Amino acid sequence: MDLFRKKQVGKSVSENSLKRVLGAFDLTLLGVGAIIGTGVFVLTGVAAAEYAGPALILSFIIAGLACAFAALCYSEFASMIPQSGSAYTYGYVAFGELLAWVLGWDLVLEYGLASSAVASGWSGYFQSLMAGFGWHLPTFLTSAFDPSKGTIVDLPAVIIVLLVTLLLTRGVKESAKFNAIMVVIKVAVVLLFIAIGVWYVEPTNWQPFMPFGASGVVAGAAVVVFAYFGFDAVSTAAEEVKNPQRNLPIGIISALAVCTVLYIAVSLILTGIVPFNLLNVKDPVAFALRFIQQDWAAGFISLGAIVGITTVLIVMMFGQTRLFYAISRDGLLPKKLSTVHPKSQVPITSTWVTGGLVAIFAGFIPLNKLAELTSIGTLFAFATVSLGVAVLRKTQPDLHRPFKTPLVPIIPILAVVFCVYLMLQLSAFTWKGFLVWLVLGLAIYIGYGYRNSKLNNPEPSNS
Repeated sequence: MDLFRKKQVGKSVSENSLKRVLGAFDLTLLGVGAIIGTGVFVLTGVAAAEYAGPALILSFIIAGLACAFAALCYSEFASMIPQSGSAYTYGYVAFGELLAWVLGWDLVLEYGLASSAVASGWSGYFQSLMAGFGWHLPTFLTSAFDPSKGTIVDLPAVIIVLLVTLLLTRGVKESAKFNAIMVVIKVAVVLLFIAIGVWYVEPTNWQPFMPFGASGVVAGAAVVVFAYFGFDAVSTAAEEVKNPQRNLPIGIISALAVCTVLYIAVSLILTGIVPFNLLNVKDPVAFALRFIQQDWAAGFISLGAIVGITTVLIVMMFGQTRLFYAISRDGLLPKKLSTVHPKSQVPITSTWVTGGLVAIFAGFIPLNKLAELTSIGTLFAFATVSLGVAVLRKTQPDLHRPFKTPLVPIIPILAVVFCVYLMLQLSAFTWKGFLVWLVLGLAIYIGYGYRNSKLNNPEPSNS
C-alpha cells in the first residue's frame, strides 16, 4: 500500500489545464486583495485589546517574518511547479500522496472557514452602513443561528457569497479586473486613515507598551497571522499565470511586502489614537476616526472596509475552487470537480460547490470560535511547504528552479520554527478541532481517495 507515491515535476497536467492570463501586477493585486481586509479592518482591534496592546506592531512584525520566510519557500515551489493546488501540489512532489492529501484537506478547512468568517464580517459592516441610513433588516435575517438572540440566518452574508460565486464563474481575468479596482479603493482608504490619524497620535496611549507581556505579543502574532493568509491564494492561481516562473515569486513577495508595511503603519497609528483597551470592537479603524470626531472619514472607512472585505472573499473563494480542481484532477475527489467550462475556462462545479458550502457556513453557523482554526491550518501549511523546500534540495538537487529560496536550509528552518511556535500559542480547543478535522480527512482518503488516485490507476492514454 504505497501511501507516499509522489508526483514528478514537469509532468504534463492534463487537457483540463486552465487559461494563462494573469501577469505579475495582477498577482500582486490578487495578494493585496486577499491580505488587506479582515486583518486591518477587524483583527487589529481585537488583537490590541485582548493580546498585545500597543505592542501590536511587534505582533505584526513577528507574523510578517514567519510569513516572509514561508513566502520565499512558496516562491521556489511556485516557480518550479506552476500548477493549481498550492501547498497540496507542493506536498505531492516533496512528500508523497498521503501528506499531500492532509495538506489539501487542511487547506479546505482554511479556505472554507476563512471565506465564511470574512462573509460574516462583511455582513456586519454592511448592516452598520445601512443602519446609518435608517435601514434595518428583520432580526431573524441579521446573523447566524442563535435562538437567544432570535436570529436564524445571516442573509447579507449568504447574498454576498452567492454574488462572488457568480463573479468567479465569469472567468479569472474578469474576476482579477474587478479585484484590481476594489484593491485600489481599499488601499486609498487605508492611506486616508494613515494621513488623518497620524496628526492625532498621543504617545501616552503607547504606555504601557506591552500590557500583556511578551506572551501576549506572541499570542497576538498567532492570531493576526490569519491576516497574511492571502499570499497562499496567489500560488493557487499558478496555472492561470503568464510566465509563472518569473511572475509568481514577484506577486507573492510584492504583496507580502506592501501589506506588512501597511499593517505596521495602521497598528501604530490605531493604538496611538485610541487607548488599546477600548479597541475590542468590530470596526476598530472606523471607531478610531469617530473617537477623534472625524465622522466623515469614518464613513469612508466603513465603505472601504466593505470593499476591502469583498476582495478578500473573492480571493479566498477563488483559492478554494482551484484547490478542489487540483485535488479532483488527481482523482482524490470526484472527477466532476475538475470539469472546466469550455468558454470561461473556469472549473464551474468546483466554483458552485465552494459557493454553496461557504454560504451555508456563513449563513447559519456562528464562527467566532472557529476563526482560530484558520490560523492553525495556515501555519501548518506554511511549515510543511517550507520543510518541503529543504527536503527537495536534498532528494532532487538537479530540478530546474527558476527562483531559489536563499540561505537553504536556514530560511526553511526559520519558517518552520516560527510557524510551529505560533501554532503552540493557540488554544486547546483549536488543536482539538484541527485534529478532528484531520482524522475526518484521513477517513475520506482511505475510503475514496486512495483507490481512485490517478497515481493508483495510471492510464496508458492521455486523459
